[in-house]
Amino acid sequence: MNVKNIFLFILPAFILITFFLALNKNNEYNTQNLIGNQLSDFELKTLDNEKIIRSSDLKINKFTLINFWASWCAPCRTEHNYLILLKKQKQLKILGINFKDKKIQALNFLEELGNPYYYLAKDKNGKASIEFGVYGIPESILIDRNLNIIMKFIGPLNEEDYKKIIQYINNNE
Repeated sequence: MNVKNIFLFILPAFILITFFLALNKNNEYNTQNLIGNQLSDFELKTLDNEKIIRSSDLKINKFTLINFWASWCAPCRTEHNYLILLKKQKQLKILGINFKDKKIQALNFLEELGNPYYYLAKDKNGKASIEFGVYGIPESILIDRNLNIIMKFIGPLNEEDYKKIIQYINNNE
């Protein structure tokens, strides 16, 4: 067998093996491995551009729920009532990060549905969300005062998520 024939056999075999390995690879993006890690330091502009919210500002809270949302996001409307209910928890403050939205539309959304946020920041171009491990909205991250990530919720918060958050806060007061 000459070199040319060997090459004609090896190349298709290599392509087939690579193809089958790629089929078996888990392509699901999962950020659950962030749980237990600590948030990196960050600075975000408030929605009104008047202040900067820093990671150090969250250290005064026993717990903070960081919620990424937008006025144009239908699932964000679905979860909003749970955020309003969570606002009543004394040990919890909510940081809302408005994602790729117009200020006036964000404010109208909050006026219509209520404002559950203690802090209100913006991520105008989506870069800050990437640093938090967010790949779609809505997403929420529960942290403690040491900025440790306790839970991460992908998609809209629901009754089960609400109960998990309440139970964790009550068990760790």
